[in-house]
Amino acid sequence: MNNPASSDRRPAHGSVGASGALSGAPAGHRDDGRVVAIDLGTGGPKVGVVSESGCVEGSASERVGLHLLADGGAEQDPAEWWNAITRATRRAMEVSGTDPGDVVAVSCTGQWSGTVAVDGAGSPLRPAVIWMDSRGSKAMRRQSAGNVNVLGYDVRKVQRWIRLTGGAPGHSGKDPTAHILWIREAEPDVYRSTYKFLEPVDWVNQRLTGRFAASFDSIAVHWVTDNRRIYGVDYDSGLLQMSGLERAKLPDLVPTGAIVGGVSEQAARDLGLVPGTPVCAASGDLHSAAVGSGAVGDFEAHLYIGTSSWISCHVPFKRTSVTSNIASIPSALPGRYVVADEHETAGACLTFLASTLFESDARDRGGGHSDEVDRREAAENDGSDVYRRMDAMAEREEVGSGRLLFTPWLNGERSPVDDHTVRAGFHNLSLATTRSQMVRATYEGVAFNSRWLLDAVERFVKRPFSSLVFIGGGANSEVWSQIHADVTGRPIKQAAEPVLANVRGAAFLALLALGRIRTEDIPAMVPVESTFEPDATNAGVYDELFAEFVNLYKQNKKIYRRLNRSL
Repeated sequence: MNNPASSDRRPAHGSVGASGALSGAPAGHRDDGRVVAIDLGTGGPKVGVVSESGCVEGSASERVGLHLLADGGAEQDPAEWWNAITRATRRAMEVSGTDPGDVVAVSCTGQWSGTVAVDGAGSPLRPAVIWMDSRGSKAMRRQSAGNVNVLGYDVRKVQRWIRLTGGAPGHSGKDPTAHILWIREAEPDVYRSTYKFLEPVDWVNQRLTGRFAASFDSIAVHWVTDNRRIYGVDYDSGLLQMSGLERAKLPDLVPTGAIVGGVSEQAARDLGLVPGTPVCAASGDLHSAAVGSGAVGDFEAHLYIGTSSWISCHVPFKRTSVTSNIASIPSALPGRYVVADEHETAGACLTFLASTLFESDARDRGGGHSDEVDRREAAENDGSDVYRRMDAMAEREEVGSGRLLFTPWLNGERSPVDDHTVRAGFHNLSLATTRSQMVRATYEGVAFNSRWLLDAVERFVKRPFSSLVFIGGGANSEVWSQIHADVTGRPIKQAAEPVLANVRGAAFLALLALGRIRTEDIPAMVPVESTFEPDATNAGVYDELFAEFVNLYKQNKKIYRRLNRSL
């Protein structure tokens, strides 16, 4: 497989029918417009030019740096984001052969639950605090506590949070509210100078349009909006006071699916687009994935594996589970709710393994950019491709990896436990353990984590899922798809071009906003590459190992808490 956090192995393109329109467009609709879809991942942006039939006609990606700090900090440079976005956009336009005048909209999605502190001109005042950052944990715990506490929350506060928002800020410190509280305490000068605190995707939209705005869905994990009226989501003064946030330092809200403005003159020069091109309200990666997976009906589930992972679906209700840190929140589809949960590290576990067990193979071979053609040719011509080698090793290793267990909590966990101190490890290592067993155990450990989350999500929605659509970079791996099918006991439907699911989803949201497609058109626009059925002969081994996987957390969580008490 390729890098599960970022890359693709197949070129994305459409086929031209007799009418000259790309095949797959809704019946009776001429496929003229193109959407520039920006997916700001943790590893860097992917930009795709997407037709109205859902074909990604050209895409390009760029890498950006990630700065992990000893105190639990995780930061990135917004200026680096923007420079990478401009390069990738120009390359995607070139690869697709798209004329700027044919672009009908720009739509941004990407990493969610981050914080960019900006001045009145939209310029960042410090590096972005991203979703992996736990420095606000202590501040959030103090803010949410009271005289009578349940699970560390004041009873009255948590009741109000759940009743109005459908969730509550996690104690891991990784929600934007915790980020803002940390900045207020640790960097008071920055806090005083901040005009607005923006989600990363909303900051990109500000660079595109000059407008400071968030959508009903992008603001959701601040947990300060009343989400009960799904078409009229707004800030709640009681929630703001309870959370310790100032309304004046948060962006105005626009409806999900809105057009927030046009591309500014400066942004148009940077990106090579036409000024005034409509820009759609930004969405978090969870939201765009739910749309880009093609599983848009209620209770139609998808599994995403990139740097992080989740299992989600649309639902017709607002609900929360404090004990498993799962909630249904406003979707990027107007009038809908989507299940929100997250595993901190999934594809990141393979990236970590590649850089440790395969260090010489995983080294950057040079160059600051890649597009889908470059990536495919590199994979085909370089027999030492580390992820393909890892796939082959995992496939030939026995089921259960010699009873070696890997716990994938490299940066703590969010769901189904909210625990920022838990850590990863190999368990039951012996002198006989082989490298291939360690590789397969890593694949299986992420799958055990997926099963742990699946159990919690199915309890949350009160029904089992008939199958899971698999998207993200991890879905490029056939062996990982089969392992997930065997471990979860659910058919795994590997979406075509799975790493571009968020790009497709962002494009679909823009096309919906412009009235060029309907929600019911989307499933047919996302083909399934392969379906992996569970192998019943492996169920016994995996059931036993999964039970011990959960036991490892229960038995060791206090040890991790003591070891990482400074976080």
